[in-house]
Amino acid sequence: MVTLVGLTRLLASHDLAGQRVGLVCNPASVDAHLDHAADLVFATPGVTLGAIFGPQHGFRSDLQDNMIESAHTSDARRLVPIYSLYSDTREPTPEMLKNLDVLVVDLQDIGARIYTFVYTMANCLRAAARHGVPVVVCDRPNPIGGLAVEGPMLEPGFESFVGLFPIPMRHGMTIGELARLFNEEFGIGADLTVVAAQGWSRSMYHDETGLPWVMPSPNMPTLDTAVVYPGAVLFEGTQLSEGRGTTRPFELVGAPWIDAERFAAGMNAMDLPGARFRPAVFEPTFQKHARNTCGGCQTHVVDKDRFRPVLTGVALLTAFYRSDPGRFAWRQPPYEYEPDKMPIDILAGSSRLRQQIESGVDPREIAASWESDVAAFSRIRANYLLY
Repeated sequence: MVTLVGLTRLLASHDLAGQRVGLVCNPASVDAHLDHAADLVFATPGVTLGAIFGPQHGFRSDLQDNMIESAHTSDARRLVPIYSLYSDTREPTPEMLKNLDVLVVDLQDIGARIYTFVYTMANCLRAAARHGVPVVVCDRPNPIGGLAVEGPMLEPGFESFVGLFPIPMRHGMTIGELARLFNEEFGIGADLTVVAAQGWSRSMYHDETGLPWVMPSPNMPTLDTAVVYPGAVLFEGTQLSEGRGTTRPFELVGAPWIDAERFAAGMNAMDLPGARFRPAVFEPTFQKHARNTCGGCQTHVVDKDRFRPVLTGVALLTAFYRSDPGRFAWRQPPYEYEPDKMPIDILAGSSRLRQQIESGVDPREIAASWESDVAAFSRIRANYLLY
């Protein structure tokens, strides 16, 4: 059975009849037949597509790197404006919302706190609440399942566009559930409707849904990438390569000064749940260490249900740090519009993880330190689950 995404169910309900719709979407906003949300809304009788809004990387997801803003433009085929929400503004302005009856959000999240699409959605909720525009969020499955919750919480003072609210690194929620959490628990107060997906259960990964995989962003090419991402994204806060510029971003990690065989052997000796590490030598074509040979490893997830991506990412960071503290370096600001805070602190949600790694704390002890916060979040989270 193929999971029905919220978009399909919304259009079948005819609830948009007579409405002028603003649509927040990107190339992954497709149904089970790979028909795109903009085409489906545009072709629905009695519904007017009034504007398209694109998140980070653009409506067409054609901008490869982070922190590259996209411009406002227009859609020559559908004859509507395309507004960038990763530009001079990161939320819809009154002018953009003018003459719209409803704002429909249809974005594919990947299950980690550090992913700007969910904060684009939150900013849409805020703007819509101020200007009296109803919001409909079309839900989609969490591609890495909805059971496991893991990782450090975002602490006050470390908010950014890659983390606006106090949630853990792997939140175990769908984008529709996050919309409910953001709107109610964190007081946005928009007129929100979430159209649930049908046929998805929390134990299911994306490859069990029957839905096609379309890259949600340029460096999220496969489900394998999404599975490791909640921990491997921490490498963005270092001068180590997180595999950008290769065909396996976030699975491949390394640096020019690393002996791949020795490093992978050390990682495998840790016996981390659900993971094996293959020695890898690679040359990124762009970004950090472009055109330089890097040694490191590729993370192979051999048991998705046991795999703990955040523990694994922390263990990898710790191993790189210990291999040569003199050559290991944290990335320096600015990062994601934050001019002063250390990027690793923005990503981790506080300075605690960086300090723990620098102090030699064992990765499993680090993981134990976030368990009480995860348990407290899980109790709040339970109020907003739809499946």
